Amino acid sequence: MALSGLDIYKLLPKTNCKKCGFQTCLAFAMQLAKKAVSLDKCPSVGESVRLKLEEASLPAIRLVEIGTGDKRVAIGQETVLFRHEEKFYHPTAVGLMVEDDLAAAESDRTLEQVKALKFERVGQQIGVDLVALHNKSGKTERFVEQLKRVRAAVSLPLVLMVSSAETLKAALGLCASERPLAYCPKAADLEAFIAVCKEFRVPLAFRASCLEEFSAATQKAAQAGFTDLVLDIPENTTTERLWQLTQIRRLSLKKGERSLGFPTMVVVNTTVESEAVCQAAAYIAKYASILLLRTTKPEHVLPLLTLRQNIFTDPQKPLQVEPNVYPVGAVSQDSPLLVTTNFSLTYYTVLGEIESSRRPCYLLCMDTEGMSVLTAWAAEKFGAEQVADTLTKFKLADTVRHKSIVIPGYVAMMSGDLEDKSGWRVLVGPREASGLPAFLKNLPEG
Repeated sequence: MALSGLDIYKLLPKTNCKKCGFQTCLAFAMQLAKKAVSLDKCPSVGESVRLKLEEASLPAIRLVEIGTGDKRVAIGQETVLFRHEEKFYHPTAVGLMVEDDLAAAESDRTLEQVKALKFERVGQQIGVDLVALHNKSGKTERFVEQLKRVRAAVSLPLVLMVSSAETLKAALGLCASERPLAYCPKAADLEAFIAVCKEFRVPLAFRASCLEEFSAATQKAAQAGFTDLVLDIPENTTTERLWQLTQIRRLSLKKGERSLGFPTMVVVNTTVESEAVCQAAAYIAKYASILLLRTTKPEHVLPLLTLRQNIFTDPQKPLQVEPNVYPVGAVSQDSPLLVTTNFSLTYYTVLGEIESSRRPCYLLCMDTEGMSVLTAWAAEKFGAEQVADTLTKFKLADTVRHKSIVIPGYVAMMSGDLEDKSGWRVLVGPREASGLPAFLKNLPEG
């Protein structure tokens, strides 16, 4: 379990020698607790203390990396149970399963569907992260053949769900440098799988029936010098799986149980698509590091990616757009000027409605520290004075000649004050962005 600043201070020499760059040992200890500095900065720490501090500084949940380069997926190393306590660091990796017994044409069609699962939401590109190839045929040759087809079609990191260590070894002979995640389906084969994964230096996911078996297996693997592990939660009721996911997270973070401090994985196998989406949503919320699905339908995948994006946004730093003046369409000096906040969801909602109106406009995106319209207005970050200052800052009097600005209907109460402070004519737009197309259609030129 991580030590507090005071716990670390008690282990330091307390000489206040300043060789670490800090005025006191206490100040250095506080920075160590926040992981802002390295213990190497202190030349007076004894070896026994160093070992104790290094042990305490290890993450409660191990970081595991799958893939390489820009497509690399990092999971684990979370620090809290609840997002508002700090934030969640590594989003749930969503993967799609492909069987190795598919005919070539069907396999190609499935892989094309996987490649198409890319979306843009509030200015961010979101999509699936992994492709899991399942050795349903049970044959090594068939799996290797399908693996070649998958690698040629998609560039995503792989999960190799093989039926034997021999098949895994043959597959890794092709793609070990891409650092795929191997998968051991049977507890009896775990030792053989670990040996292969150690040889090829790739991480391994394995399944156990209960927390005690997970704990025993990870301790045995650690003794063998292998710790790049992912815990695959066995198929059960959704309630039971959620309980195991929560207990693994709680025991590793709150109780310092190192043998359970590993990322987790859930495979959703139900054939009822609506149930699969509901289960997957629950596992993203609590606390799956990897989620494997069988559906490739955009209407099933997009809601899950949206949920993931929302959960793994830093609660203290809302998604924001850079404050600026954005032309929408073929604008001119007579085009309407609208103002909104730089909260991404607000900005892109307004932008979408302006685009659908097919009327060229300027959209002034104000710096409200990522707050929505009413929240920013209540926090005095979207008032008459701030809007007037922004009009001056971006020299909008040189951009449009009509000197008229459209403000959101929710802040209509500031229109008079804004006219006084800015010298601009203020038009009150609709309360909801959905009303913008009709509003802009009826808005006269200039």
